[in-house]
Amino acid sequence: MPPELFGRREEIAALESLVGRVQAGHGGVLVLTAPPGIGRTALVEYARGIHDGSGPRLTCLDDVHRWDHTSRTALATDLRRMSGPAPVAVLLTLAEHRTDTDEFAGLPTLRLGPLDDGAAATLLDRLTRGAADPAVAAWLVREAVGNPRLLTALVAALTPDQLTGRTPLPDTLPGGEDLLADHALRVDELPSPARALLLLAAAAGEHEPDGAGADLSLILRAGGDLAGLAPAEAAGIVVRSGGRLHFTDTLLRRAVLRRAAPARRRTAHLRLARACRDRLPRLVQLACAADEQHARLAASLAAAAAAHPSHAGRSAALARAAALTAAPEARTDRLAEAAEAARLAGDPVRARALLARVGAVPAHGGVHRVRGLLALADGPADDAKESLLTAAALLPPARARRALIGAAEAAWAMGDAVAYREAMTRLPTCEDDPMLEAYRTGMCAVLTGRTAEGHALLRRCLDGLRGVGGVARVGGTDVPGGLLRIGVAALVVGEVEAACVAGARALAAVRAYGPEVLLPRVLEHLAYAELRAGRHTGARAHALEGLRAAHRIGQPNVAVSLHAVLALAASVEGDTDACASHAAAAAAGAGPHGLAQAATLAVWAVARTELAAGRPADAAARLAPLVAPGPRRGHFAVRMLAVPCFVEAAVQVGRVTEARLATAEFTRWADATADRLAMAQLARCHALLAPPQQAAAAYESAVAHHDRLPGEFERGRTQLLYGQWLRRRRRTREARGPLRDALVSFERCGARAWADRSRAELRAAGEAVAGEPNPGPLAALTPQQQRIARHVAEGATNREVAVRLSVSHRTVDHHLRNVFAALGVRSRVELSRLLAGEAGSGVVTVG
Repeated sequence: MPPELFGRREEIAALESLVGRVQAGHGGVLVLTAPPGIGRTALVEYARGIHDGSGPRLTCLDDVHRWDHTSRTALATDLRRMSGPAPVAVLLTLAEHRTDTDEFAGLPTLRLGPLDDGAAATLLDRLTRGAADPAVAAWLVREAVGNPRLLTALVAALTPDQLTGRTPLPDTLPGGEDLLADHALRVDELPSPARALLLLAAAAGEHEPDGAGADLSLILRAGGDLAGLAPAEAAGIVVRSGGRLHFTDTLLRRAVLRRAAPARRRTAHLRLARACRDRLPRLVQLACAADEQHARLAASLAAAAAAHPSHAGRSAALARAAALTAAPEARTDRLAEAAEAARLAGDPVRARALLARVGAVPAHGGVHRVRGLLALADGPADDAKESLLTAAALLPPARARRALIGAAEAAWAMGDAVAYREAMTRLPTCEDDPMLEAYRTGMCAVLTGRTAEGHALLRRCLDGLRGVGGVARVGGTDVPGGLLRIGVAALVVGEVEAACVAGARALAAVRAYGPEVLLPRVLEHLAYAELRAGRHTGARAHALEGLRAAHRIGQPNVAVSLHAVLALAASVEGDTDACASHAAAAAAGAGPHGLAQAATLAVWAVARTELAAGRPADAAARLAPLVAPGPRRGHFAVRMLAVPCFVEAAVQVGRVTEARLATAEFTRWADATADRLAMAQLARCHALLAPPQQAAAAYESAVAHHDRLPGEFERGRTQLLYGQWLRRRRRTREARGPLRDALVSFERCGARAWADRSRAELRAAGEAVAGEPNPGPLAALTPQQQRIARHVAEGATNREVAVRLSVSHRTVDHHLRNVFAALGVRSRVELSRLLAGEAGSGVVTVG
C-alpha cells in the first residue's frame, strides 16, 4: 500500500503519469528535488506502492546527492542515453541545492515545495488524533514551516499535556535536531569566513520580524567578513537585498544557530550587542546570549519594549524578557503583554502561542483580556464576552475599561441588548474621556427606551468629527477606536453621512499608524456605513479589501460580517449568485459563533434578491421572523432596516395585517431617527397599505421625499412600485412615467435585476424598451403575454405568476390560453421546450 500523502496533488499526478508510462510498456525519468524533510522519500514509497509490477521495471534511487561525484556523473550520462521505449523507468531524488549543477540538467524535474497550512494541519490532526489544543496546533504548523518531517518531530517532542494545552509550552519548541543537522550540511561545506558570517546573520535575525532578514552593516560592524558573503550566496544559502541579508530557507537560519556550539553562539550575540546602535536590539542580543534567567536584564528589556513603536517588535522583546524571568507572576504579566502586542500586530497565532506558555492562570486579568479579544475576532461571541467580563473584574479600572468595551462589542455582535447594556453600565464614569462617557450613557439610554435622551447624548460624540483629522485624538479617546465608536453613534442616531466620514478617517489612521489588527474591522464599519448611505460600489470595494485583510490576519468573525455586507451590495446590484454565496458564507460562520447582526443582514440580503426576482412570498416568509416580535427576531440594531422590504413583500402576498403591525413599529423608529431615508421608506409603506383612492397621492408623497435625498436605489424601488400600482389599475399610460424613472434610477446605480423588472413592467405597460432582445417566437404576443409565457416556462404556477405580475389569477388564466393558441402549443411542457430551444440558440432569454 502506498503511504498517505497530504497536499501533494500535483506531485501525485506526476508520479502516476510516470508509473502509467511504465505500465504501458514505456520508460522515463523523473527527478524529485527538495530540501531535507519535505517528503522526497515518501513520494518514492508512493510510486513503489502504486506500481503493480507490470511492464518495464520502475527503479527508484533516493538521495542521489549523497553519491560521490563520479557515480552521479555516470548515472546522469546513462539516463541521457535512454531513448525511445527504454527498458526501465527511473525515479530519483536529490537535495535541492544540487539542482544548479550540470549533472542532471535537462532531465524532467519536479521541485517539491513545503506543505500549505491546510495540508500541514491535516497531517498534524492525523499525528495527534485530533487531540491537540487549537492554539498549540496552529503554533506547531507555523513553526514547522510546511516541513512534514519537522512537524512530526515537534509533535513527538511534546508531552500529551503540552499538546492538549493542560501544561505550558516550552519557550523554544524542542525537536527536529536531526533535520536541522541535514540542513546544516550545506553550511558545513563552506569556507570558515562564510560560516562565521552566516552565524552572525542568523543571530542578528533574532530581533527582526519573520522574513525581514538581517542588517548587513550590523553584521559587518560585529566583525563579519564580507569575503564570506560570495560563497554563501553562490551556495544559495542567503541573498542580499537592499542592505539586508535573507536566508533562502527559514530552517537554514535555525540550523546555523542550533548547530553552533553554545560558546560560539553566545559570542556572536555579544558581538552583535556591542555593534547595535539602538537600545532594544542591543538588549535582545544580550538576552539571547544569557544562558540563565536574569531579572535585571529582563526588566530592562521589558522597559525598552514598552517604548518600541512596532507591535511585532514589542511582542518579540517582551517574550524574550519573559523567558529570562523566574518570578511566575512577572513572567505571566510579560507573556500577556507580549500576546497583546502580537494581537495588535495582526498575529493571533503568535498571540495564542504566547498565552500557551502561561498555562492555566485563572486569576490573571491580562491573560483573560487577550483571550477574550482574540475570541472576539475568531471565536464564539459569548465566549469572548465572558472572558472579557472576567478580565474586567480582575484588572485595575483603566485596563478594565477596555475589557468592558470589548465585552459590550461581543454582546452587540450577538444581538444581546441586555448584555450590551450591562457591560456598558459596569464602565466607571469616564471623566477623563467626555466622548466615551457620552457614548456610554447615550447607548444605555437608547437601549432602555429613552431614545430622545440617548440620541442627544450620542450627538455629542459627533462633535468629535469637527476639525478632527485621521491622526488626531478624539477628545481623550484613542484613534481609530474612538472614530469607530463615533461611527456607531452616528448610525444609531441616523447621521449616515457622519458615519461615513468617521469610517474614512479611521481607515486613514489605521493605514498610516496602525494597529494592523483594526484594519478589517475599520473596513467593515466603513463599508456598512456606505451601504446605509446608498454607495453600494464603494461599499463593495471596501468590503472586499476588508475580507482579504480579515483572512490574512486571521479574523473569521469580521470576515462573516463582511460577507453579509457583500451579500447586501450584491442584492442591490442584482447579482443573485454572488448574494447567495456571500449570504451562505455569512450564515455558516454566524451560526456557530452567535453573530446575530451578520445573520440578520445576510437574511435581509437574500430576501431582497427574491423581491428583485419577483418572488414576494419567499421574501415575506424569510423576513417575517426578523421584523416581528418573538425569539427569532433580528438584531436589535438592524431589524428595522429590513421592515420596508417586508412590508412590500407582505402586501403583495396578502399578509396585510402583519405589514400594518411592522409599519406601526417602523413609524416609531422613523420618527426618532435622523436618517432621512427612513421617512421616504415610511411613505412608501403607507402607499402600499393605502386604500385605492389614497394610494396615488401616497406614492407621489413618497417620490417627493426621495427627490430631496441622494441615492438612486430606494428612489427607483418606490417609482417601480408606483408604476406597478398604476398598471394594475389599467392606467398604463400614467404608469410609464414612474417606470421609466425607475429604470433610469436602477441603471444609474448598477441594480441590474431591478432594472430588468422595470423593463418588464414597461413592456407590460405597452412600451418598447430600447436595447431589448428579439423576443423570438414570442414576437406575436403582447408584452403581458410575453411575461406570462416566460414565467410559466420557468415553472411558475398561475397563482405565482399572478403575484409576480400584480394581476389576478383569472387574468393569468385568460392570457395563458391565448399564449397556447398563438404559439400552437398544448401544454406548459411544450411551452418550456419551445423557449428553451430558442434560449439555446441565443434568440430569447427566459427569465
